[in-house]
Amino acid sequence: MSADRITYVGHATALLELDGVRVLTDPMLRSRLLRVIVRHSPAPDPEIAERIDAVLISHLHHDHLDFASLRRIGLGVRVIAPPGGGRVIRRRGFENVIELASGETTLVRGVEVRATDAIHDGRRHKIGPRVDAIGYLLRTPARTVYFAGDTDLFEGMDELAGNLDAALLPIGGWGTKVGAGHLDPGRAAVAAAMLRPRLAIPIHWGTLLRADLGRRADDLLHAPPRRFVAQLAERAPTVEAVVLEPGESLGL
Repeated sequence: MSADRITYVGHATALLELDGVRVLTDPMLRSRLLRVIVRHSPAPDPEIAERIDAVLISHLHHDHLDFASLRRIGLGVRVIAPPGGGRVIRRRGFENVIELASGETTLVRGVEVRATDAIHDGRRHKIGPRVDAIGYLLRTPARTVYFAGDTDLFEGMDELAGNLDAALLPIGGWGTKVGAGHLDPGRAAVAAAMLRPRLAIPIHWGTLLRADLGRRADDLLHAPPRRFVAQLAERAPTVEAVVLEPGESLGL
């Protein structure tokens, strides 16, 4: 059986390989987004998008639901999305779509996928019908991995604790700061203290940046994980921080 592995592809995209099942989170595989947001990390290995058993979509924002990236994987890929997201995705030709509300589960070739709460405006645009954001817990007999998507701290986050092998926690963005509905390095460390995973892996950093901020790229892209590691050491010293550069993998 294949070894369990996590690959940080960049931004909120991670390849989770559990019991031979390949699950990709919030695929963003392009070099540019919405013309004004530029990828500063290396282009993902084309093999990342191959043999994908399911895609997890946390919410509908363009940097988390990118249809050009989804098409690289294939129109037939199984897509799991929050309630209200299925209609938007099916309209683009993806028919193998299921919606999960927080607390609901589905199986992907034996891997249990459970939707969790998240605090974030999950709509595609600033106006339109409400769409909640969600996170995901993935479970096999041997592993449990939490993918937070985009979220702020929320009531009941500590209820997700218990034998978590890894928690993928967002710590940054593509601008100068993140606001309400997001985790920054400090709040992500608080989340790790609540979740008590064996490993805390920062995501949502080091990848995308507004084109006009190129001169500040080093600080804006690479300082957040350093701050997260420092905050984690103070707030949750028993949790191990594992910083993966975009493209790097970790065997569990």
